[in-house]
Amino acid sequence: MKKILTILGCVILFAATSCTKQYVSPATTNQTVYANLATTDWTLYTDNGGNKSYQAPINVSLISNNFAQYGGIIVAISYDGGTTYEQLPETYAGIAYSYTYNAGNVTLYAQSSDGTTAVQPTLPIKVKIILVDSN
Repeated sequence: MKKILTILGCVILFAATSCTKQYVSPATTNQTVYANLATTDWTLYTDNGGNKSYQAPINVSLISNNFAQYGGIIVAISYDGGTTYEQLPETYAGIAYSYTYNAGNVTLYAQSSDGTTAVQPTLPIKVKIILVDSN
């Protein structure tokens, strides 16, 4: 009985001392950029396939070529001055919103929810652009 208790005690002691703790510090390089879009900021856009939408480019100098390649972007819009945000892609009031980004730029697109017609937003929009850094 003593041998079993001794062996069991050694196993527990070995298991408890072999664990290592890792502390992962959260990244602090994420940034948020805000922009305000007026109804006049939207221009008609036709892609290579002939599909039409309205687009609104937003200059974001924090997006470098390296960030565009390895980082990530989250875009949300607000129709109430920033009290409530809707993350894109989103359909709101019959308008389907989406976005693309590249170095120095985020472009928002608006079209009908069925994708057949370009629809220009009729209200000012507050845009939140979250830059998520990655390794």
